[in-house]
Amino acid sequence: MNCLILGGAGFIGSNLTDALLKLGHHVRVFDRLNVNTSNLTTALPRIELIRGDFLNDSDIACALKDIELVVHLISTTLPKSSNDNPIYDVESNVVGTLKLLDLSRQQGVKKVVFLSSGGTVYGPSVACPISETAATDPVCSYGISKLAIEKYLHLHHHMNNLDYVVLRVANPFGERQNPGSGQGVITAFLWKLLQNEPISIWGDGTVARDYIYISDLVSAILAAIEKETCSKLFNIGSGVPCSLNELLSIMQGVTGRTPVIQYTPGRKLDVPVNFLDITRARDEILWQPLVSLEDGIARTWTWLQHHKSDFE
Repeated sequence: MNCLILGGAGFIGSNLTDALLKLGHHVRVFDRLNVNTSNLTTALPRIELIRGDFLNDSDIACALKDIELVVHLISTTLPKSSNDNPIYDVESNVVGTLKLLDLSRQQGVKKVVFLSSGGTVYGPSVACPISETAATDPVCSYGISKLAIEKYLHLHHHMNNLDYVVLRVANPFGERQNPGSGQGVITAFLWKLLQNEPISIWGDGTVARDYIYISDLVSAILAAIEKETCSKLFNIGSGVPCSLNELLSIMQGVTGRTPVIQYTPGRKLDVPVNFLDITRARDEILWQPLVSLEDGIARTWTWLQHHKSDFE
């Protein structure tokens, strides 16, 4: 299959690229001009790499030529900063995706897989574990934009018969995640431990999240690509909550290092508890996570130790 990965040079995209190549797919990666492509070093001889502007119609049209499947991983904002400029968030992510969907229709793309956010689209007042049918009430522009894109995918499916799958993903972590990217608390904390630096925590450390190791996320994306299902929306996570304090305890056990913790006032955008019900994914796309949180942290720690110089 001819596959286009938008944002394929990043943490998730590069791991997905490797997996698709192993399965014999033809992979084209599109990413922005300012993005480091070192994650693709081993894949470069076997892929097409196009660098351009996600908001430029001609760049995207070129990337879509002869493509059957699009995996949409590009995002220009982060949850914690998206409220600073919601107009930019909408213009760059929502409008950019609308252009992508229209061009996909014109180019005959068969399927789009979109990674949404299980941590932000539901909002603060939802009973856990959160199912796909729960109410959505995001409290940051990032989550609102993700939700809007989900709705526009459904609209294009209704109007143009474009097949799609939305994956509402928990908090991914693992190899190739940049500890300074502003996302990925596990990798960021491990990096602080590696550098013998204090770890700052918003609130009292009881905020609990759902974390998913990168190989489990990649296997979920592959299942969404391969399986034909009636449902178009799936939660992808571990299905188990873990607080920041519990995370640090696990990290101490894995690394043998005692973290120095600095607690700071909590943030309004932080949902107290968020973990996902992954029953639908288990039942319909026959997927489930295989790597425990402790094992994933141990693998990430080993990788960071071997790649320390990349981030110094």
